Amino acid sequence: MISNLNGNIALIHDWFSGEFKGGAEKVFKEIEELIIKNNSYYEIFCLVNHLNKNNKFNNGKIINTSFIQNLPFSRKHFHKYLPFFPLAIEQFDLREYDLIISSSHAVAKGVITSPDQLHISYIHSPMRYAWDQMNTYLENSSYKKLGINKLLRIILQDLRKWDYLSSVRIDKLIANSNFTAKRIKKYWGRSSSVIHPPVDVTKFSPKNSRDDFYLSVSRLVPNKRIDLLVKAFNQLDLPLIIVGNGPEKRKLMKIANDNIIFLNYQDDFAVKKLMEKCRAFVYAGIEDFGIAPVEAMAAGAPIIALKRAGILDTVKCISSKSKLSTGILFNEQSDKALIDCIQYFNEKKIWLEFSSQDINLWAQNFSVDNFKIKFANFINKSLEDFK
Repeated sequence: MISNLNGNIALIHDWFSGEFKGGAEKVFKEIEELIIKNNSYYEIFCLVNHLNKNNKFNNGKIINTSFIQNLPFSRKHFHKYLPFFPLAIEQFDLREYDLIISSSHAVAKGVITSPDQLHISYIHSPMRYAWDQMNTYLENSSYKKLGINKLLRIILQDLRKWDYLSSVRIDKLIANSNFTAKRIKKYWGRSSSVIHPPVDVTKFSPKNSRDDFYLSVSRLVPNKRIDLLVKAFNQLDLPLIIVGNGPEKRKLMKIANDNIIFLNYQDDFAVKKLMEKCRAFVYAGIEDFGIAPVEAMAAGAPIIALKRAGILDTVKCISSKSKLSTGILFNEQSDKALIDCIQYFNEKKIWLEFSSQDINLWAQNFSVDNFKIKFANFINKSLEDFK
């Protein structure tokens, strides 16, 4: 419960779109529910909302959107207006709100507030495509064929400048992982507190009896590196199920052998069943946090993942000194390193050394309840300091 709050609240999110839903939206949903339980008056603001025709969110709130909402082709291609995002987010008039809470992986944290307003920003990531993953995005951009990468680099340079300058006006920063906190420190020169995202771990029923297939659940975009999974399992000839949609899907399906099955978007129940049955959940991307691996652990599945970034917060490697282990990590982001790791896991039958119940128990640390308690405590402390 937020005990020190007596005023209006503005909740800011980057965008709402049926085609771009992920962990950030799950975090926003829990923040909104926390505010609702506090019986506080609040409004929602974002660049665009393309969730439904009524322009409403879960609680029936009308979402205030920016001018990008009504630009041509915004429903399917609002990302093409990236250079206008900073201008759009700064146009919101937030003068009547006492507390501003932004949920940001792009520009939401850049709203303009006054010295009398407290702005708390939950950072999912400093803009990846403007900073350390710029070259990855440019290499795989649909604009590459048009030969305008130099122009894009100039646009991204301006975006980096704005990203840094806008970070200065935030009063309190929360990072979703220690990796994100390091990126915030490097790119913005700011310190932040770490509160891991909420994961609905209670819906899973871990079982020690598991099938022989491996599983990946992810958006099929370049930075997730699903191509490494496909290359590795092509050579290993082990069964792999890949759940998800995205621009990389057609290319991945062309290079995949028959032992790899692609499923389109699956509802939560279908994903739950797959996670509860798979031999292991495989993950080759560099993610700021990574909700899917935590969900897989809640389902009792051991994790095979790259030893980088947010995974270091969530997965306990079997080779570590820790008594509890929840997976096995490989050191290099390459198909060879992944092949060696899975071969070892498979040939040595490493999965038999894991307890699904113990893995599930560890996953409880990332529960929704834990998130809400920590987030409410952070708001209370921030309000107390601010007053």
